[in-house]
Amino acid sequence: MEVKRITTPLSDADVKCLKAGDEVLISGVLLTGRDQAHKRLCELIDAGKDLPVDLAGQVIYFVGPSPAREGKPIGAAGPTTSSRMDAFSPKLLANGLKGMIGKGYRGDEVRAALKENCAVHFATIGGAGALLSKQIIKAEVIAYEELGTEAIRKLEVVDFPATVAYDCYGKTVYNC
Repeated sequence: MEVKRITTPLSDADVKCLKAGDEVLISGVLLTGRDQAHKRLCELIDAGKDLPVDLAGQVIYFVGPSPAREGKPIGAAGPTTSSRMDAFSPKLLANGLKGMIGKGYRGDEVRAALKENCAVHFATIGGAGALLSKQIIKAEVIAYEELGTEAIRKLEVVDFPATVAYDCYGKTVYNC
């Protein structure tokens, strides 16, 4: 199988070219966020307020990285369990988010939102945070610094490895 190279931000055309099971190498910018950051973003959306980040075409990596060692942009950066973000993902997808990266299953509501919003969910390897961090060339906190590891970061990545776990057509690599 040929590995597909994609660059963020993603367009509808980019997403439509991705099928469940495709192996990808992602370059460009990834945003980070976990439960607390997702909750805050959704609260702002519900209140009709501006978000601290523009979600249009973006991909959020569900990660809470460890502190960076001297001379490195980030510490170990392995994926968090995706289902923890299920309550928030449909709202973020409806507000322009095009992709998510995590590990494990997504619920039916998220799968429907991926189809409805022409978006994709990627999986990457749990337990390989030190290796994944080697693909991150720059990291900076851009929102919610007080959340520590759960702050929203802007990561610049080169050839970040992932697999399309759920595509915009309703297909999945999981047997569910």
